Amino acid sequence: QVQLVESGGGLVQPGGSLRLSCAASGSIYSINTMGWYRQAPGKQRELVAIVSNIDSTHYADSVKGRFTISRDNAKNTVYLQMNSLKPEDTAVYYCNALITILGQLRPGNYWGQGTQVTVSS
Repeated sequence: QVQLVESGGGLVQPGGSLRLSCAASGSIYSINTMGWYRQAPGKQRELVAIVSNIDSTHYADSVKGRFTISRDNAKNTVYLQMNSLKPEDTAVYYCNALITILGQLRPGNYWGQGTQVTVSS
C-alpha cells in the first residue's frame, strides 16, 4: 500500500557530492519522521540523518557538517545532500519513513529498497 522509491546513488570521487531522493507513494494519510540509514559491507545498518514533520533534524556525528537532510511535504519526498564525501561513506543507503495509511490509526515503519553510494578514486 506504501512504496518508498530512492534515487541518486552512484560512484563519486572523494570530496565530491551526491544528492539522494526518496519519494513515498500510496494510500498515505500522514508522514511523521523521514530519514536515511546506511549499511556498509560487513557492518550493521546505522542511522545517517532524520527529519521530523516539523523539520527538526538529527545527524550521526560522522556526517555532521557534510550532509544535509530536508523534506518536501507536498511531494512526500525526503532528500539527503551529501558533500565532502569520504571513502568511508561507501554503503547502501536506505530511506525510512513512519507513515500512517488511510484508514489506520497507527503509523507503520517503511523502508526503501536501497541505493548504492560508492566513494572511490
